[in-house]
Amino acid sequence: MDEMSSSPTAGTEQTAGRKPTEQTAAREPAAPTAARKPGWDRSTRRAALVATLVAVPVTVAVAGFTFAKLAPDTPAAAPSPTATTARPQSTTPVEMAAPALATRPATVCRALMSQLPPSVRDLTQRPVTAGAEQNAAYGDPALTVACGGAEPAVPATGDVWTINKVCWYAAEEADATVLTTVDRETAVRVTVPRAYEQPLQWIAPLADAVVASVPSAGDTPAGCTA
Repeated sequence: MDEMSSSPTAGTEQTAGRKPTEQTAAREPAAPTAARKPGWDRSTRRAALVATLVAVPVTVAVAGFTFAKLAPDTPAAAPSPTATTARPQSTTPVEMAAPALATRPATVCRALMSQLPPSVRDLTQRPVTAGAEQNAAYGDPALTVACGGAEPAVPATGDVWTINKVCWYAAEEADATVLTTVDRETAVRVTVPRAYEQPLQWIAPLADAVVASVPSAGDTPAGCTA
């Protein structure tokens, strides 16, 4: 009897001991999760938006400051005319004389005109008023080429220059330098206006045409070199 009365009591205590634990667990709320805190998400998005609104004006300001530092204060000046930039020039015919030539010089001069380049450095060829078979002109003011006529008498102290295998005598005039061949069968005279510096550089492409079309003469001044 003592054993039977003690056993139910023990069983009852065990059952009663479990129930409070289960009920307590049922009454306790579930652990909070991020999905149940919408207020945190709104705060985060608001902070990100504020950061973006602050960053954009700062970026624009930095870019504007950089551009202002790199941009030139004044526009660059236009380059002055050189041998590779076109000069403004007239296209009206250049007035030139056309004296009558003998048959042989006339033939040589026509050959020379056919060999002349379309431009001399940055000077393009222009028409002439007379004697296109013996005269040519380039640029404005006009650099002119005249074929035929007598060779000049070279003074003992005169300057002669060999340019591209052609010997030239240089005579200074008020507004130009006149260079005339002194080693060719037919004389070729080139007038270079003062506006063009270093006149010997302007006759280099013309000298090539002279070599190709005007035969050399036997006698040349002592100062001419091959």
